Amino acid sequence: MKHFTILSTMILSAAAFAQDKPVEKPAEPVKDTLGYQTTPMIPGSKWHVHDGLRPQPRIVTPGEYSTQEKVGTAPSDAVVLFDGKDLSQWKSGNGEAKWKVENGYFECVPKTGTLGTKGQWGPDVQVHIEWMAPPPAGKGQGRGNSGLFFHGRYEVQVLDSFDNPTYPDGQATAIYGQTPPLVNATRPPQTWNTYDVIFNGPRFDAEGKVLKPAYVTIFHNGVLTQNHTELTGSTPHQQVGKYTKHGEKTDITLQDHGNTMRFRNVWIRELKPSGE
Repeated sequence: MKHFTILSTMILSAAAFAQDKPVEKPAEPVKDTLGYQTTPMIPGSKWHVHDGLRPQPRIVTPGEYSTQEKVGTAPSDAVVLFDGKDLSQWKSGNGEAKWKVENGYFECVPKTGTLGTKGQWGPDVQVHIEWMAPPPAGKGQGRGNSGLFFHGRYEVQVLDSFDNPTYPDGQATAIYGQTPPLVNATRPPQTWNTYDVIFNGPRFDAEGKVLKPAYVTIFHNGVLTQNHTELTGSTPHQQVGKYTKHGEKTDITLQDHGNTMRFRNVWIRELKPSGE
């Protein structure tokens, strides 16, 4: 009888505790106060048309455009590679940068070699760079020549192409040795030219097979000169380039072609899908 009484007390206590314990209600679905959850799904995505629950784009404060007299500024999410003061973000080989800095720009010192960034970004990036060619000397590829390289192998040509004929796939903003620019938008020597380059890096599988080639879009002084142009491989001189596997992140390198080219207002942005 004693055992029965204890057991009954325990059962009654458990029942009372169960009654006192609050019942957990299922979480209410998040309400879409900005858009719709009743519209069709966008093919290939998990979002409805006008889906208000879709991640909002990050807020970026735009920079200011440069003029010939005044250098501009970078967007708030950019990595500034040159701020007019020093080459702390750059190197020559594995040592300190050997190009010179003065008056808010840096200048190639001929025969000192390529200048490269210490950092890497990618696989998809936006690069802004402004350059100035020296007074005309020579012609064709011998006049105001440099190059903007991604992964050390894909070159966007930098050249004084103002009234300076040369082979078309070697003009300013050409994908060197592959694709001429749509138009020649080069300003005269001793004035600033602006490149805005979108580089979509190639993707490889584990065996080195190309899953997706590289693409380049370029605005030269605000004029579209490469429109999502596919690269067929690397960009060697007098040869047809090919792809070889490399990492997804890229450094930025500038070529020493023996000309005293000047550069300013250099910055880079990694490009990511909205909401990441």
